[in-house]
Amino acid sequence: MRTGAGRAPAREPEARLAEAVGLAEAINLDILHREVVPAARPRPATLFGSGTVERLGGIVAADDIEVAVVDAGLSPIQQRNLERAWKCKVIDRTGLILEIFGARAQTREGRLQVELAALTYQRSRLVRSWTHLERQRGGFGFVGGPGETQIEADRRLIDERITRLKKDLAEVRRTRELHRAARRRVPFPIVALVGYTNAGKSTLFNRLTEADVDQRDQLFATLDPTMRRLNLPSGETAILSDTVGFISDLPHELVEAFQATLEEVKEADILMHVRDAAHADSEAQKEDVLDVLKGLGMDGEDSENGNRANGAAPMIEVFNKSDILLSDRAEELRNRARRANQRIVLISAKTGAGIEMLLGAVDNLLAAGRVEVRLNIPWSDGAELAWLYDHGEVLERKDGAEFVALRVRLSETDAKRVRHLAEPE
Repeated sequence: MRTGAGRAPAREPEARLAEAVGLAEAINLDILHREVVPAARPRPATLFGSGTVERLGGIVAADDIEVAVVDAGLSPIQQRNLERAWKCKVIDRTGLILEIFGARAQTREGRLQVELAALTYQRSRLVRSWTHLERQRGGFGFVGGPGETQIEADRRLIDERITRLKKDLAEVRRTRELHRAARRRVPFPIVALVGYTNAGKSTLFNRLTEADVDQRDQLFATLDPTMRRLNLPSGETAILSDTVGFISDLPHELVEAFQATLEEVKEADILMHVRDAAHADSEAQKEDVLDVLKGLGMDGEDSENGNRANGAAPMIEVFNKSDILLSDRAEELRNRARRANQRIVLISAKTGAGIEMLLGAVDNLLAAGRVEVRLNIPWSDGAELAWLYDHGEVLERKDGAEFVALRVRLSETDAKRVRHLAEPE
């Protein structure tokens, strides 16, 4: 998703090129040629000027290139004309990202969401046949395809499939809401990992939960959300959620299709914004993530001073990869962290450096949202007493003849649940 005009720092062309290469390599394309091509005056027919199209066509022919990736949004006409000029498959940034998602989604929900996004994207193009919908392998056929079919048949097939997918995803949303309702009845705070793709979210997830989520050094290694138990230093339990990585110019088809998954982020009590502290475009990546959150109705917040915006969960900014930082950059981030009152933490998910400080910051944020109550629990209600120990922080206990008097710190939701047991004021 493109950031707002004038907000994000401008990306260096070479950094953008490196990201595009990483995306292509994520679906095992061999890179035979790469270059930054200026397009100051985009041409409606081909994006590039005629001289550039001819020069690049010569490179395609000389290297026998089968697929050309243009790291921009191409109109259907531009894509068709470039394919005719270069005599090879041409895909744009959206098509490339959708292809990655199609190959990586593992769960039924993930596959449904990606297929819906792919069909919505391709419906406006209708340039290839749709026999790939019956294939068992991942991917969506943007890189390869068996050729042209009648537009009318394509449109009918696509529309029928889109209708079915929307019904299936509506059922997924209902199921997720039932799961959320069950969690609210026995609530644990939810901590959601968000961040730019390949920032290290899955490595951190595995470090914190001793899980085994795929953590390859690859763009979009994780697509399907994963939730695990997180034990905090205070003894409290939270749920940690790993989510799909964000990226600049995230296709709007994906944002729309992944609403069911991204709703888990909206339910979170705390957001951990994992950032690649060693990346040259770290600040621009931050703005891209905040833009996606804004699209979900979560405006984000300033981690430096803790100011919350409407709809935002409190956020901890987690600067990852401290193990490969230059000393000056590391010292700069340590200074920022000292000023931010635990709202910025410098870590290495790979080595474990800073993890205890991060867990302490989560504990403190959760404690800030708790209220202190005094309760009288009858001795006969052992289940309620056990529940309070599981869900709260018991600060004081006095055992009486008929009841146990507790001073306990609870979340606001849990405090309302036991209000009827409150000690009279």
